[in-house]
Amino acid sequence: MMVVLYALGVVTFLGAIFVSISLHELGHLYYAKKFGCRVSQYMAGFGPTLFSWKRGETEYGVKLIPLGGYVKIIGMFPPETDREKRISRGEEPAPAQERDGEPSEVIAAAANATEDAPLTLRKSNTGLFAQMISQTRAAEFELVEPADSERLFYKLPATKKILVMLAGPGVNIALAFACFLGVYGLYGVHSTEPTGRAVVAVVSDCVIPETENRVVCEEGDQLSPARAAGLQSGDQVVAFNEQAVTSWAQLSGLIHANGDGSMKLEVMRDDQRVILQPTRTVAMPRDIAGTGEYETVGFFGVEPESHEVVTRHGPLFTMLRMGEMTAHAASSVVDLPARVYNVAEAIFGQDERAQDGPMSVIGGSRIAGEVASSDAEGLDVGGKTALLGLVIGSFNLFIGVFNLIPLLPLDGGHIAGAAFEGFRRRLAKLFRRPDPGHVNVARQLPIAYMLGFALLSMSVVLMVGDIVVPLKSGL
Repeated sequence: MMVVLYALGVVTFLGAIFVSISLHELGHLYYAKKFGCRVSQYMAGFGPTLFSWKRGETEYGVKLIPLGGYVKIIGMFPPETDREKRISRGEEPAPAQERDGEPSEVIAAAANATEDAPLTLRKSNTGLFAQMISQTRAAEFELVEPADSERLFYKLPATKKILVMLAGPGVNIALAFACFLGVYGLYGVHSTEPTGRAVVAVVSDCVIPETENRVVCEEGDQLSPARAAGLQSGDQVVAFNEQAVTSWAQLSGLIHANGDGSMKLEVMRDDQRVILQPTRTVAMPRDIAGTGEYETVGFFGVEPESHEVVTRHGPLFTMLRMGEMTAHAASSVVDLPARVYNVAEAIFGQDERAQDGPMSVIGGSRIAGEVASSDAEGLDVGGKTALLGLVIGSFNLFIGVFNLIPLLPLDGGHIAGAAFEGFRRRLAKLFRRPDPGHVNVARQLPIAYMLGFALLSMSVVLMVGDIVVPLKSGL
Protein backbone atom coordinates (compact mmCIF):
# COMPACT_ATOMS: atom_id res chain seq x y z
CA MET A 1 0.00 0.00 0.00
CA MET A 2 2.87 2.38 0.83
CA VAL A 3 4.33 1.83 -2.64
CA VAL A 4 1.00 2.69 -4.23
CA LEU A 5 0.68 5.87 -2.14
CA TYR A 6 4.28 6.85 -2.94
CA ALA A 7 3.65 6.40 -6.67
CA LEU A 8 0.41 8.38 -6.36
CA GLY A 9 2.28 11.27 -4.74
CA VAL A 10 4.94 11.26 -7.47
CA VAL A 11 2.37 11.14 -10.29
CA THR A 12 0.28 13.88 -8.66
CA PHE A 13 3.28 16.17 -8.34
CA LEU A 14 4.59 15.58 -11.87
CA GLY A 15 1.09 15.99 -13.29
CA ALA A 16 0.62 19.27 -11.41
CA ILE A 17 3.97 20.62 -12.65
CA PHE A 18 3.13 19.61 -16.24
CA VAL A 19 -0.22 21.37 -16.00
CA SER A 20 1.49 24.43 -14.49
CA ILE A 21 3.98 24.64 -17.35
CA SER A 22 1.22 24.14 -19.93
CA LEU A 23 -0.83 26.94 -18.38
CA HIS A 24 2.30 29.15 -18.28
CA GLU A 25 2.63 28.80 -22.06
CA LEU A 26 -1.12 29.20 -22.47
CA GLY A 27 -0.81 32.62 -20.81
CA HIS A 28 1.67 33.70 -23.50
CA LEU A 29 -0.55 32.20 -26.20
CA TYR A 30 -3.74 33.92 -25.05
CA TYR A 31 -2.37 37.45 -24.98
CA ALA A 32 -0.30 37.01 -28.16
CA LYS A 33 -3.44 36.01 -30.06
CA LYS A 34 -5.49 38.66 -28.28
CA PHE A 35 -3.14 41.35 -29.57
CA GLY A 36 -3.17 39.96 -33.12
CA CYS A 37 0.20 38.18 -33.29
CA ARG A 38 0.56 35.03 -35.35
CA VAL A 39 1.39 32.03 -33.19
CA SER A 40 2.57 29.06 -35.24
CA GLN A 41 3.07 26.54 -32.42
CA TYR A 42 1.98 25.78 -28.87
CA MET A 43 3.85 22.81 -27.43
CA ALA A 44 3.67 21.34 -23.95
CA GLY A 45 6.91 19.50 -23.21
CA PHE A 46 10.19 19.03 -25.05
CA GLY A 47 11.70 16.40 -27.32
CA PRO A 48 9.83 14.24 -29.85
CA THR A 49 6.17 15.11 -30.46
CA LEU A 50 3.76 12.51 -29.09
CA PHE A 51 0.72 13.96 -30.84
CA SER A 52 -0.40 17.28 -32.27
CA TRP A 53 -3.27 18.88 -34.12
CA LYS A 54 -3.76 22.10 -36.03
CA ARG A 55 -6.49 24.56 -35.26
CA GLY A 56 -6.53 27.62 -37.43
CA GLU A 57 -2.98 28.81 -37.99
CA THR A 58 -1.57 27.25 -34.79
CA GLU A 59 -0.28 23.73 -34.24
CA TYR A 60 -0.99 22.42 -30.75
CA GLY A 61 0.85 19.41 -29.38
CA VAL A 62 2.32 17.43 -26.50
CA LYS A 63 5.95 16.32 -26.47
CA LEU A 64 7.67 13.44 -24.75
CA ILE A 65 9.56 15.20 -21.94
CA PRO A 66 7.07 17.02 -19.64
CA LEU A 67 9.64 19.43 -18.18
CA GLY A 68 8.95 22.56 -20.21
CA GLY A 69 7.18 23.93 -23.21
CA TYR A 70 7.13 26.79 -25.65
CA VAL A 71 4.97 29.07 -27.76
CA LYS A 72 6.31 30.18 -31.16
CA ILE A 73 5.27 33.81 -31.66
CA ILE A 74 6.27 35.13 -35.08
CA GLY A 75 8.51 38.21 -35.24
CA MET A 76 10.07 38.22 -31.77
CA PHE A 77 13.13 40.20 -32.94
CA PRO A 78 13.06 43.48 -34.89
CA PRO A 79 14.77 43.58 -38.33
CA GLU A 80 18.34 44.77 -38.54
CA THR A 81 19.23 44.33 -42.23
CA ASP A 82 17.48 45.93 -45.20
CA ARG A 83 16.27 42.53 -46.37
CA GLU A 84 14.75 41.74 -42.96
CA LYS A 85 12.99 45.10 -43.06
CA ARG A 86 11.48 44.33 -46.46
CA ILE A 87 10.34 40.92 -45.21
CA SER A 88 8.78 42.43 -42.08
CA ARG A 89 6.89 44.96 -44.25
CA GLY A 90 5.54 42.17 -46.46
CA GLU A 91 7.36 43.55 -49.51
CA GLU A 92 9.33 40.35 -50.03
CA PRO A 93 8.77 36.69 -49.13
CA ALA A 94 11.04 35.01 -46.63
CA PRO A 95 13.93 33.05 -48.17
CA ALA A 96 13.61 29.31 -48.62
CA GLN A 97 16.13 27.06 -46.99
CA GLU A 98 17.45 25.87 -50.40
CA ARG A 99 16.59 26.38 -54.04
CA ASP A 100 17.91 24.02 -56.74
CA GLY A 101 20.69 22.94 -54.42
CA GLU A 102 21.89 26.50 -53.74
CA PRO A 103 22.56 27.57 -50.15
CA SER A 104 20.32 30.27 -48.69
CA GLU A 105 23.19 32.81 -48.72
CA VAL A 106 23.32 32.59 -52.53
CA ILE A 107 19.56 33.08 -52.80
CA ALA A 108 19.68 36.11 -50.51
CA ALA A 109 22.56 37.61 -52.48
CA ALA A 110 20.78 36.98 -55.76
CA ALA A 111 17.66 38.66 -54.49
CA ASN A 112 19.66 41.76 -53.53
CA ALA A 113 21.59 41.91 -56.82
CA THR A 114 20.69 44.45 -59.52
CA GLU A 115 21.66 44.79 -63.17
CA ASP A 116 24.18 47.50 -62.32
CA ALA A 117 25.67 45.67 -59.36
CA PRO A 118 27.34 42.29 -59.80
CA LEU A 119 26.35 39.47 -57.53
CA THR A 120 28.77 39.17 -54.65
CA LEU A 121 28.66 37.14 -51.48
CA ARG A 122 29.28 38.96 -48.24
CA LYS A 123 31.82 37.22 -46.06
CA SER A 124 30.07 35.46 -43.23
CA ASN A 125 30.79 36.48 -39.68
CA THR A 126 33.41 34.19 -38.21
CA GLY A 127 32.90 35.19 -34.58
CA LEU A 128 31.02 32.60 -32.53
CA PHE A 129 28.56 35.03 -30.99
CA ALA A 130 28.03 36.88 -34.29
CA GLN A 131 27.20 33.57 -35.99
CA MET A 132 24.77 32.67 -33.18
CA ILE A 133 22.91 35.93 -33.59
CA SER A 134 22.94 35.71 -37.40
CA GLN A 135 21.63 32.14 -37.48
CA THR A 136 18.91 32.83 -34.94
CA ARG A 137 17.75 35.93 -36.79
CA ALA A 138 17.76 34.06 -40.11
CA ALA A 139 15.63 31.29 -38.62
CA GLU A 140 13.27 33.91 -37.19
CA PHE A 141 12.63 35.68 -40.51
CA GLU A 142 12.26 32.46 -42.48
CA LEU A 143 8.90 32.02 -40.69
CA VAL A 144 7.59 35.46 -41.62
CA GLU A 145 4.95 35.52 -44.34
CA PRO A 146 3.85 38.58 -46.36
CA ALA A 147 0.51 38.64 -44.52
CA ASP A 148 2.32 38.89 -41.18
CA SER A 149 3.62 42.43 -41.75
CA GLU A 150 1.27 43.94 -39.15
CA ARG A 151 1.17 40.89 -36.88
CA LEU A 152 4.79 40.66 -35.80
CA PHE A 153 5.48 40.61 -32.08
CA TYR A 154 8.18 43.28 -32.14
CA LYS A 155 5.70 45.79 -33.62
CA LEU A 156 3.42 45.64 -30.59
CA PRO A 157 3.41 48.60 -28.22
CA ALA A 158 5.77 48.12 -25.30
CA THR A 159 2.92 47.65 -22.79
CA LYS A 160 1.39 44.83 -24.85
CA LYS A 161 4.74 43.11 -25.30
CA ILE A 162 5.26 43.25 -21.55
CA LEU A 163 1.79 41.80 -20.94
CA VAL A 164 2.35 38.93 -23.39
CA MET A 165 5.61 37.93 -21.70
CA LEU A 166 4.39 38.65 -18.17
CA ALA A 167 1.36 36.41 -18.65
CA GLY A 168 3.44 33.21 -18.34
CA PRO A 169 5.08 33.93 -14.97
CA GLY A 170 1.84 35.59 -13.89
CA VAL A 171 -0.02 32.30 -14.38
CA ASN A 172 2.51 30.47 -12.16
CA ILE A 173 2.21 33.10 -9.44
CA ALA A 174 -1.59 32.91 -9.66
CA LEU A 175 -1.45 29.10 -9.37
CA ALA A 176 0.84 29.44 -6.35
CA PHE A 177 -1.66 31.85 -4.78
CA ALA A 178 -4.50 29.38 -5.42
CA CYS A 179 -2.51 26.53 -3.82
CA PHE A 180 -1.55 28.57 -0.75
CA LEU A 181 -5.04 30.05 -0.34
CA GLY A 182 -6.52 26.56 -0.53
CA VAL A 183 -4.17 25.36 2.21
CA TYR A 184 -4.44 28.39 4.50
CA GLY A 185 -8.15 28.94 3.89
CA LEU A 186 -9.51 25.38 3.88
CA TYR A 187 -7.04 23.24 5.83
CA GLY A 188 -5.82 26.14 7.94
CA VAL A 189 -2.63 26.73 9.89
CA HIS A 190 -2.26 24.04 12.55
CA SER A 191 -0.32 24.82 15.71
CA THR A 192 -0.12 23.58 19.28
CA GLU A 193 -0.63 25.87 22.24
CA PRO A 194 -0.38 25.18 25.97
CA THR A 195 -3.70 24.54 27.67
CA GLY A 196 -2.63 26.82 30.52
CA ARG A 197 -2.75 24.07 33.12
CA ALA A 198 0.49 23.10 34.86
CA VAL A 199 0.26 19.57 33.47
CA VAL A 200 3.40 17.91 32.11
CA ALA A 201 3.17 16.29 28.67
CA VAL A 202 6.84 15.44 27.95
CA VAL A 203 9.79 14.88 30.29
CA SER A 204 13.26 15.40 28.79
CA ASP A 205 15.85 12.69 29.40
CA CYS A 206 18.88 14.99 29.41
CA VAL A 207 20.08 18.59 29.29
CA ILE A 208 20.89 19.81 25.74
CA PRO A 209 22.03 23.45 25.49
CA GLU A 210 19.90 25.58 23.16
CA THR A 211 23.03 26.56 21.22
CA GLU A 212 23.61 22.92 20.15
CA ASN A 213 21.72 21.92 17.03
CA ARG A 214 20.45 18.52 18.18
CA VAL A 215 17.55 16.90 19.96
CA VAL A 216 18.91 13.43 20.74
CA CYS A 217 20.74 12.74 23.99
CA GLU A 218 24.35 11.63 23.76
CA GLU A 219 26.61 9.77 26.17
CA GLY A 220 27.87 12.13 28.85
CA ASP A 221 24.84 14.46 28.77
CA GLN A 222 23.56 15.55 32.19
CA LEU A 223 20.30 14.00 33.38
CA SER A 224 17.50 16.54 33.23
CA PRO A 225 16.27 17.90 36.60
CA ALA A 226 12.73 16.74 35.80
CA ARG A 227 13.89 13.18 35.14
CA ALA A 228 16.10 13.24 38.26
CA ALA A 229 13.14 14.39 40.38
CA GLY A 230 11.00 11.49 39.12
CA LEU A 231 8.47 13.59 37.23
CA GLN A 232 6.17 11.66 34.85
CA SER A 233 3.99 12.59 31.89
CA GLY A 234 0.50 13.51 33.09
CA ASP A 235 1.67 14.89 36.45
CA GLN A 236 0.06 18.20 37.45
CA VAL A 237 2.44 20.47 39.40
CA VAL A 238 0.65 22.00 42.35
CA ALA A 239 3.59 23.43 44.31
CA PHE A 240 7.12 24.65 43.51
CA ASN A 241 9.44 25.22 46.49
CA GLU A 242 6.33 25.19 48.70
CA GLN A 243 4.66 27.93 46.63
CA ALA A 244 1.25 27.00 45.22
CA VAL A 245 1.13 26.71 41.41
CA THR A 246 -2.10 27.35 39.48
CA SER A 247 -0.94 27.78 35.86
CA TRP A 248 1.83 26.80 33.47
CA ALA A 249 2.86 30.42 32.95
CA GLN A 250 3.41 30.78 36.71
CA LEU A 251 5.41 27.53 36.89
CA SER A 252 7.56 28.56 33.91
CA GLY A 253 8.34 31.90 35.56
CA LEU A 254 9.32 30.21 38.83
CA ILE A 255 11.63 27.75 37.04
CA HIS A 256 13.36 30.49 34.99
CA ALA A 257 13.87 32.64 38.10
CA ASN A 258 15.30 29.70 40.05
CA GLY A 259 18.55 29.62 38.02
CA ASP A 260 20.63 26.72 39.36
CA GLY A 261 18.96 26.77 42.78
CA SER A 262 17.47 23.90 44.72
CA MET A 263 13.96 22.76 43.88
CA LYS A 264 11.17 20.79 45.50
CA LEU A 265 8.01 19.80 43.63
CA GLU A 266 4.60 18.56 44.64
CA VAL A 267 2.37 17.02 41.96
CA MET A 268 -1.04 15.42 41.59
CA ARG A 269 -0.66 11.91 40.17
CA ASP A 270 -3.64 9.61 39.81
CA ASP A 271 -5.65 11.89 42.15
CA GLN A 272 -2.95 11.62 44.81
CA ARG A 273 -0.59 14.32 46.05
CA VAL A 274 3.04 13.20 45.56
CA ILE A 275 6.20 14.93 46.81
CA LEU A 276 9.06 14.38 44.34
CA GLN A 277 12.76 13.90 45.02
CA PRO A 278 14.48 17.28 45.72
CA THR A 279 16.91 18.36 43.00
CA ARG A 280 18.29 21.51 41.37
CA THR A 281 17.37 23.32 38.20
CA VAL A 282 20.14 23.99 35.66
CA ALA A 283 21.20 27.51 34.68
CA MET A 284 21.26 27.73 30.86
CA PRO A 285 21.44 30.53 28.25
CA ARG A 286 18.16 31.24 26.46
CA ASP A 287 17.61 33.26 23.30
CA ILE A 288 15.35 36.23 24.11
CA ALA A 289 12.44 36.06 21.66
CA GLY A 290 14.70 35.03 18.79
CA THR A 291 16.75 38.25 18.92
CA GLY A 292 20.12 36.54 19.23
CA GLU A 293 20.63 38.02 22.70
CA TYR A 294 20.87 35.49 25.53
CA GLU A 295 19.92 35.52 29.20
CA THR A 296 20.64 32.88 31.83
CA VAL A 297 17.54 31.16 33.20
CA GLY A 298 16.68 28.03 35.12
CA PHE A 299 16.02 24.87 33.08
CA PHE A 300 13.86 21.98 34.25
CA GLY A 301 13.28 19.77 31.19
CA VAL A 302 9.53 19.52 30.63
CA GLU A 303 6.97 20.41 27.97
CA PRO A 304 3.44 21.47 28.87
CA GLU A 305 0.14 19.84 28.06
CA SER A 306 -1.07 21.38 24.81
CA HIS A 307 -3.91 21.21 22.32
CA GLU A 308 -4.10 21.72 18.58
CA VAL A 309 -5.32 25.08 17.32
CA VAL A 310 -6.51 25.52 13.73
CA THR A 311 -6.57 29.04 12.32
CA ARG A 312 -7.98 29.64 8.84
CA HIS A 313 -6.84 32.67 6.87
CA GLY A 314 -7.97 34.58 3.83
CA PRO A 315 -6.39 36.26 0.78
CA LEU A 316 -4.60 39.01 2.73
CA PHE A 317 -2.71 36.55 4.93
CA THR A 318 -1.89 34.47 1.84
CA MET A 319 -0.49 37.49 0.00
CA LEU A 320 1.63 38.46 2.99
CA ARG A 321 3.02 34.95 3.27
CA MET A 322 3.68 34.89 -0.48
CA GLY A 323 5.53 38.17 -0.12
CA GLU A 324 7.86 36.55 2.41
CA MET A 325 8.26 33.49 0.18
CA THR A 326 8.97 35.67 -2.87
CA ALA A 327 11.73 37.51 -1.00
CA HIS A 328 13.20 34.14 -0.02
CA ALA A 329 12.88 32.84 -3.61
CA ALA A 330 14.61 35.97 -4.96
CA SER A 331 17.50 35.56 -2.54
CA SER A 332 17.68 31.86 -3.45
CA VAL A 333 18.03 32.80 -7.13
CA VAL A 334 20.96 35.07 -6.27
CA ASP A 335 22.63 32.31 -4.27
CA LEU A 336 21.70 29.56 -6.74
CA PRO A 337 25.20 28.94 -8.16
CA ALA A 338 26.69 28.60 -4.67
CA ARG A 339 23.84 26.33 -3.57
CA VAL A 340 24.23 24.12 -6.64
CA TYR A 341 27.98 23.95 -5.95
CA ASN A 342 27.13 22.66 -2.46
CA VAL A 343 25.04 19.90 -4.08
CA ALA A 344 27.96 19.01 -6.36
CA GLU A 345 30.28 18.75 -3.34
CA ALA A 346 27.73 16.53 -1.60
CA ILE A 347 27.57 14.24 -4.63
CA PHE A 348 31.32 13.62 -4.39
CA GLY A 349 31.25 13.35 -0.59
CA GLN A 350 33.14 16.59 0.00
CA ASP A 351 30.39 18.23 2.07
CA GLU A 352 26.92 17.59 3.48
CA ARG A 353 23.99 18.76 1.39
CA ALA A 354 22.18 21.75 2.87
CA GLN A 355 18.62 20.75 3.75
CA ASP A 356 17.26 24.14 2.67
CA GLY A 357 19.01 24.01 -0.71
CA PRO A 358 17.44 23.80 -4.19
CA MET A 359 16.07 20.64 -5.73
CA SER A 360 15.04 19.48 -9.19
CA VAL A 361 11.72 18.04 -10.28
CA ILE A 362 13.11 14.64 -9.26
CA GLY A 363 13.62 15.92 -5.72
CA GLY A 364 10.17 17.47 -5.65
CA SER A 365 8.58 14.23 -6.80
CA ARG A 366 10.46 12.28 -4.12
CA ILE A 367 9.25 14.68 -1.43
CA ALA A 368 5.70 14.36 -2.77
CA GLY A 369 5.99 10.56 -2.68
CA GLU A 370 7.28 10.61 0.91
CA VAL A 371 4.43 12.91 1.97
CA ALA A 372 1.76 10.73 0.33
CA SER A 373 3.12 7.49 1.80
CA SER A 374 3.98 8.84 5.27
CA ASP A 375 2.50 7.10 8.30
CA ALA A 376 3.50 9.89 10.68
CA GLU A 377 1.23 10.22 13.68
CA GLY A 378 -1.45 12.86 13.22
CA LEU A 379 -0.90 13.23 9.47
CA ASP A 380 -4.23 12.35 7.89
CA VAL A 381 -5.39 12.65 4.27
CA GLY A 382 -6.16 16.34 4.76
CA GLY A 383 -2.69 17.00 6.12
CA LYS A 384 -1.01 15.13 3.27
CA THR A 385 -3.09 17.02 0.71
CA ALA A 386 -2.16 20.32 2.34
CA LEU A 387 1.57 19.47 2.32
CA LEU A 388 1.39 18.48 -1.36
CA GLY A 389 -0.40 21.77 -2.05
CA LEU A 390 2.41 23.70 -0.34
CA VAL A 391 5.06 21.83 -2.34
CA ILE A 392 3.28 22.44 -5.67
CA GLY A 393 2.60 26.06 -4.75
CA SER A 394 6.25 26.62 -3.81
CA PHE A 395 7.46 25.20 -7.13
CA ASN A 396 5.04 27.45 -9.04
CA LEU A 397 6.13 30.51 -7.11
CA PHE A 398 9.79 29.79 -7.79
CA ILE A 399 9.11 29.18 -11.51
CA GLY A 400 7.26 32.50 -11.70
CA VAL A 401 9.95 34.48 -9.88
CA PHE A 402 12.80 32.78 -11.75
CA ASN A 403 11.27 33.55 -15.15
CA LEU A 404 11.24 37.26 -14.28
CA ILE A 405 15.06 37.46 -14.29
CA PRO A 406 15.72 40.17 -16.93
CA LEU A 407 17.84 38.00 -19.22
CA LEU A 408 17.07 35.89 -22.27
CA PRO A 409 16.02 33.13 -22.74
CA LEU A 410 13.78 33.84 -19.74
CA ASP A 411 10.59 35.89 -20.08
CA GLY A 412 12.18 38.65 -18.05
CA GLY A 413 14.67 39.31 -20.88
CA HIS A 414 11.85 40.25 -23.26
CA ILE A 415 10.07 42.20 -20.51
CA ALA A 416 13.21 44.22 -19.77
CA GLY A 417 13.74 44.94 -23.49
CA ALA A 418 10.13 46.07 -23.95
CA ALA A 419 10.24 48.24 -20.81
CA PHE A 420 13.45 49.93 -21.98
CA GLU A 421 11.94 50.47 -25.43
CA GLY A 422 8.83 52.10 -23.97
CA PHE A 423 10.88 54.29 -21.65
CA ARG A 424 13.20 55.35 -24.48
CA ARG A 425 10.31 56.26 -26.76
CA ARG A 426 8.49 58.23 -24.07
CA LEU A 427 11.69 60.10 -23.31
CA ALA A 428 12.18 60.93 -27.00
CA LYS A 429 8.60 62.14 -27.26
CA LEU A 430 8.98 64.28 -24.15
CA PHE A 431 12.05 66.03 -25.56
CA ARG A 432 10.60 66.09 -29.10
CA ARG A 433 13.29 63.92 -30.55
CA PRO A 434 12.99 61.35 -33.39
CA ASP A 435 11.55 57.94 -32.51
CA PRO A 436 14.57 55.80 -31.48
CA GLY A 437 12.86 52.67 -32.84
CA HIS A 438 12.67 49.16 -31.47
CA VAL A 439 15.11 47.71 -28.98
CA ASN A 440 16.92 44.76 -30.52
CA VAL A 441 16.76 42.12 -27.79
CA ALA A 442 18.56 39.72 -30.15
CA ARG A 443 21.77 41.30 -28.96
CA GLN A 444 21.20 39.44 -25.69
CA LEU A 445 21.42 36.10 -27.51
CA PRO A 446 25.08 35.38 -26.60
CA ILE A 447 24.12 35.87 -22.95
CA ALA A 448 21.03 33.76 -23.54
CA TYR A 449 23.09 30.85 -24.87
CA MET A 450 25.52 31.06 -21.96
CA LEU A 451 22.69 31.32 -19.43
CA GLY A 452 20.90 28.42 -21.10
CA PHE A 453 24.02 26.28 -20.83
CA ALA A 454 24.46 27.28 -17.19
CA LEU A 455 20.83 26.42 -16.38
CA LEU A 456 21.13 23.07 -18.12
CA SER A 457 24.33 22.28 -16.21
CA MET A 458 22.80 23.25 -12.86
CA SER A 459 19.68 21.21 -13.65
CA VAL A 460 21.80 18.12 -14.32
CA VAL A 461 23.72 18.61 -11.05
CA LEU A 462 20.48 18.96 -9.08
CA MET A 463 18.92 15.91 -10.72
CA VAL A 464 21.99 13.79 -9.98
CA GLY A 465 22.06 15.18 -6.43
CA ASP A 466 18.39 14.31 -5.92
CA ILE A 467 19.24 10.72 -6.82
CA VAL A 468 22.58 10.32 -5.02
CA VAL A 469 22.08 12.57 -1.95
CA PRO A 470 18.35 13.31 -1.86
CA LEU A 471 16.71 15.75 0.51
CA LYS A 472 14.33 14.22 3.05
CA SER A 473 10.87 15.41 3.96
CA GLY A 474 11.42 14.56 7.63
CA LEU A 475 8.16 12.60 7.79
